[in-house]
Amino acid sequence: MTRADAMGLLLAFIARLITGAQGHWKGCPPKAEQRIYFANHQSHLDWVLIWAALPRELRASTRPIAARDYWTAGRFKHWITREVFNAVYVSRQRTDDQDPLEPLVEALRNGDSLVIFPEGTRSNKGLPQPFKSGLYHLAQQFPQVQLIPAWIDNVQRVMPKGEVVPVPILCTVTFGTPVALGEGEDKRDFLARARAAVVALQPVESQLQTSAG
Repeated sequence: MTRADAMGLLLAFIARLITGAQGHWKGCPPKAEQRIYFANHQSHLDWVLIWAALPRELRASTRPIAARDYWTAGRFKHWITREVFNAVYVSRQRTDDQDPLEPLVEALRNGDSLVIFPEGTRSNKGLPQPFKSGLYHLAQQFPQVQLIPAWIDNVQRVMPKGEVVPVPILCTVTFGTPVALGEGEDKRDFLARARAAVVALQPVESQLQTSAG
């Protein structure tokens, strides 16, 4: 076992110890097939929680998206995202010479599954912000890849934006029914429908908390 493999097992154990990292497969079973998991985004722990909630045999082929400027800023963060999670690094700022989706397209062409957050940035508003266009373009280019909505619950209370020390709280990831891009479907309609598929997975108690807030 390599050092990266050992660290992966340790991180999965820690994530489950702190959060429970429970995966609820309501709309699809956990299967070894190429997928794009897309979810709400409220914490740096989001993709760690999804990764830990996946069966161990799916983790090796499922790659999270990581912001290059943040996750390569320090040696440990860079090593852990590169060697343990096999992250796909993306630039948050579009440049004239590179499409920010190109690393994701390359990973999908190689047969990998992805974990993405279509909001593009973390939110502390409870419900997801409007989805950006990346998910739509990936759905266009890779119609054979399943699009799996997921709702991450409670993780914002484990590690709120701006905090660095996690607080032990039970968290869940609920995976829903696959969403497919309809023939000729408008980008705005598809993104609204994809966002609604994520929101629909929110537990009732969380919906009440969001309404009260």
